[in-house]
Amino acid sequence: MTSSSPSQTPATGSRLALSTKLFYGFGSVAYGVKDNGFSYLLLIFYNQVVGLRAEVVGAAIMIALIFDAFLDPIVGQISDNWRSRWGRRHPFMYASALPVAVSYLLLWNPPHWSQGAIFVYLVVTAIIIRTFITFYEIPSSALSAELTQDYDQRTSLLSYRYFFAWWGGLTLNFLAYFLFLQPDATHKVGQLNPAGYARYGATAAVIIFVAILVSAAGTHSQIPKFRVPPIRRLKIAAMAREMIATWSNRSFLFLTIAGLCTSMATGLIASLNVYFNTFFWELSARQISIFTLGVFLSAILALIAAPVLSRRFGKRPSAMVVIVLAVCIGTTPIILRLMGLFPPNHSPILLPILIAQTIVSTGLSIIGSTLTASMIADVVEDSELRTGRRSEGLLFSASSLVQKTVSGVGIFASGMLLLAIHFPRKAEPGHVPPEVIQHLALVYLPTIFTLYGLALIFLMGYRITRASHQETLQRLAAEAEQLANPAA
Repeated sequence: MTSSSPSQTPATGSRLALSTKLFYGFGSVAYGVKDNGFSYLLLIFYNQVVGLRAEVVGAAIMIALIFDAFLDPIVGQISDNWRSRWGRRHPFMYASALPVAVSYLLLWNPPHWSQGAIFVYLVVTAIIIRTFITFYEIPSSALSAELTQDYDQRTSLLSYRYFFAWWGGLTLNFLAYFLFLQPDATHKVGQLNPAGYARYGATAAVIIFVAILVSAAGTHSQIPKFRVPPIRRLKIAAMAREMIATWSNRSFLFLTIAGLCTSMATGLIASLNVYFNTFFWELSARQISIFTLGVFLSAILALIAAPVLSRRFGKRPSAMVVIVLAVCIGTTPIILRLMGLFPPNHSPILLPILIAQTIVSTGLSIIGSTLTASMIADVVEDSELRTGRRSEGLLFSASSLVQKTVSGVGIFASGMLLLAIHFPRKAEPGHVPPEVIQHLALVYLPTIFTLYGLALIFLMGYRITRASHQETLQRLAAEAEQLANPAA
């Protein structure tokens, strides 16, 4: 079995420096900005502002996601087998910064073409963005398993990653609603002002570029500490067999399927969030900006709580409990409104209630995502013990695809849902027929409950615990020592 020498193995109990966690986490600002833009703004921009049908926008993003499904594992496998003086991950991280930023800028500045041509433009631009964010996100994600092997330190490290991803995305969303998407003489509703989206795109592109370069440079000093598996020359057929063997890990399979279910639900929630805020609750852009600002507290809550829950209760039990709580709390206002038991729109207490509910439910959701990502990191050693290979990039390529499902399937499903209930294009808040608004909620709720219910069922199949992970590390260390001292 192939393995690194003990000197190359990160200390399982050593604590990571705060600066390492901060630099590593800060890079996820780029993904947070991109994903929040796709999830919260892209559908309403191309549907209500540009004028594409909602299902067409959803189809365009879904095409890009299908392209990703083939690209992500290839990038993961290439990253695992790359060798350079900058290590296996950093060359891809540095190279991705400028292409991601430029293509994201282009997304929010579409040309004045026909509807068919705009559809092609959206598909191509989305594919380019997803391609280059893949060349950053997968190598960057894989670093979490290389920086530490400690069960709880991984949760702490990834809590910073999710913290910065949410703060980056939320900051741009807040600026979009509070500063960029403002009414003018020809656009009474700020969310429908095209000039605001152009300003948002330019600002987001700069932040994405800076975040990637700062994170790559800030973690560059850690490269000599990473394990360097032996160079392997693989043909395509052998590479495919190895990919299948790695993905056949039982815990990984169940965790990935559960992640797909939660990501589809999260994407649906994110894509329809602006529709609920604008048409269901009839909030203004300024109110939505305050609403978004409140969610910053959710990221702080998750940053603190996720490592604590991991240490005290373990990752899988904690993840399952917070998912149940997040769903129940997140859907309560809509259910109460349908029952006639919630404050009416424009009531002075409506916004504070919604903000409080969202802070708690979103915080719980981020905790669940953090714990799930940390569970994937623990699969790395379990897979290494079974296959003899370090496959961080390949394993996290599935995690990357799961994350992208948030915006891909979420937007597609949202478009189909809006089509099914005949939601009008270029609609005005307060002028959408009440039955359409009610149908939006009645289709939305059972879909969310079904997806999260399936996720909980599949999470039961994940079997790696703190004790089993520690045992795996000990067995790997023993094998590495035997290889280093064969005569012993």
